[in-house]
Amino acid sequence: MSVPLLKIGAVLSTMAMVTNWMSQTLPSLVGLNSTVSRAGSSEKITLFQSPEEGWQLYTSAQAPDGKCICTAVIPAQSTCARDGRSRELRQLMEKVQNVSQSMEVLELRTYRDLQYVRSMETLMRSLDARLRAADGSVSAKSFQQELKDRMTELLPLSSVLEQYKADTRTIVRLREEVRNLSGNLAAIQEEMGAYGYEDLQQRVMALEARLHACAQKLGCGKLTGVSNPITIRAMGSRFGSWMTDTMAPSADSRVWYMDGYYKGRRVLEFRTLGDFIKGQNFIQHLLPQPWAGTGHVVYNGSLFYNKYQSNVVVKYHFRSRSVLVQRSLPGAGYNNTFPYSWGGFSDMDFMVDESGLWAVYTTNQNAGNIVVSRLDPHTLEVVRSWDTGYPKRSAGEAFMICGVLYVTNSHLAGAKVYFAYFTNTSSYEYTDVPFHNQYSHISMLDYNPRERALYTWNNGHQVLYNVTLFHVISTAGDP
Repeated sequence: MSVPLLKIGAVLSTMAMVTNWMSQTLPSLVGLNSTVSRAGSSEKITLFQSPEEGWQLYTSAQAPDGKCICTAVIPAQSTCARDGRSRELRQLMEKVQNVSQSMEVLELRTYRDLQYVRSMETLMRSLDARLRAADGSVSAKSFQQELKDRMTELLPLSSVLEQYKADTRTIVRLREEVRNLSGNLAAIQEEMGAYGYEDLQQRVMALEARLHACAQKLGCGKLTGVSNPITIRAMGSRFGSWMTDTMAPSADSRVWYMDGYYKGRRVLEFRTLGDFIKGQNFIQHLLPQPWAGTGHVVYNGSLFYNKYQSNVVVKYHFRSRSVLVQRSLPGAGYNNTFPYSWGGFSDMDFMVDESGLWAVYTTNQNAGNIVVSRLDPHTLEVVRSWDTGYPKRSAGEAFMICGVLYVTNSHLAGAKVYFAYFTNTSSYEYTDVPFHNQYSHISMLDYNPRERALYTWNNGHQVLYNVTLFHVISTAGDP
């Protein structure tokens, strides 16, 4: 009887191996583990470009921290390769589900048969012990009858073993099918992108860096939209200015705050935007000469502002707490001679865009029309000037984007970007880009090229607007 027991032991060992394989190896082969479930969070979409038509791209910053979103309008002939692969992936996943259900049925049947085999093992051991204990005192007739009864109980074991053989063949077939599915899934996952959370985070960070670099290269698009306002804080009087350094690295998020529009000397420097919102972690700079207006700008570590009751431009360096240079702007009006429509000693307005430092002002020679001058940030000398022909007193505010001066028609509710002057072609056009003047009185409006956002001071509220720029990118030379 030892040989049958060895056979049953081999069967039990085989079933244990099969069960272990099903519980550990199958999930990774068929893609039921966490790697597959995360694959849906990373999609790689392949777009085929049309060589006859350029891409249209809209870039827009969507958050106060300067994060950007690019919206690409691809050529009409373009197609997307994602749908076919997604359909194939769904079909494979259905096959995997079917295989998984088949394996579950096998596992249940194996458990049932295993219980039966164990009971038969107990019976055979009992019979073996009975035979060993038998002696001459046992009558042949009674022993024969007992043996016959026990063998009758063992008869179903043969069918169970036959079922084991069939299940083994099924498992071999399923294993081969799973191996094929695993290869197909691996290929699709590699194409569509199956990454863990940390990998995805690194890829997102790298994509953001590439996006910012791309936005800087794309740079000079045409303004087509201004977002709804994002109120950062309500602080200070009705008039003032606040800004970040347009040339600082992305890790430098200091905010400068200047309350009031004339005779002010106190500049607050907050460590981060979050500190500015909470009103904490700031230092104070006391300017040696008071300012006029709200058209100040921070550029490469220095504050550029108009000295009160003069047409002098002052460059104040924050780190050394000293004036590096100051220079008179020839012919520029000051002391409310040619302000914006809201007044406030806004005769001179300094701006920074992708191409550098600018001054917007008016002279008697230009009959009160807006003059745009490119300034050398080191010497404050005028590099070149343009007469826009637009009367400054009719302008609510103005800002520069990519060498284009955009002018609003009012500082009150209902204002819109109404006029654009292109310095590269010395031409202008009338525009119609509305924006929501939430607090009804804008006294400062400035563009930050690093963050692709408009900073505004609106009736004692510090507000941001995201901008949308339009680009057309030629793909004629693309492979």
